[in-house]
Amino acid sequence: MVKITPNPPRAENLSAYTTFDTQKLREAADRALNIHLSPPAPPKPDTQDGQVFTVVPGLNTESVLTTLSETLASADALVSDLGFELEGSRRHVALGIQQLIELARLLANRALDDLELADSTQ
Repeated sequence: MVKITPNPPRAENLSAYTTFDTQKLREAADRALNIHLSPPAPPKPDTQDGQVFTVVPGLNTESVLTTLSETLASADALVSDLGFELEGSRRHVALGIQQLIELARLLANRALDDLELADSTQ
C-alpha cells in the first residue's frame, strides 16, 4: 500500500540568524567579562577612620556581656600563666593585670546576673 506524504513545510529564511553583528557580539562579550572579571566593589563598612574591629549592631546586651566575660576569662588565663613564669617586678605587673582582668570579669558577670534577674521578674 502506497502512502501519500505531504510536501514538507517550506523553510523560513534563516539568513538573519547566520549573519553575525560584530558590534553586538563585542558588547555581549564585554558584558560577560565585566561580570566575571570586574565585580562591583563591596560597600564600604560603616566605621570610623582607623577602626579595625567593630561590634555588630543590634546585638542584645546579654550577648555582648557574655562575650565580654568569656574574653576576659581567656585574657585572665593567659596573664595568669605568664605571671607564674616571671619573677620579680615583672611578675607583680602581670599578676596586677590579672587582678584587673578578674575585676572586669566579675563586673561583667554581675551585669549578666542583673539582666537575668530583670528578665525573670517580668
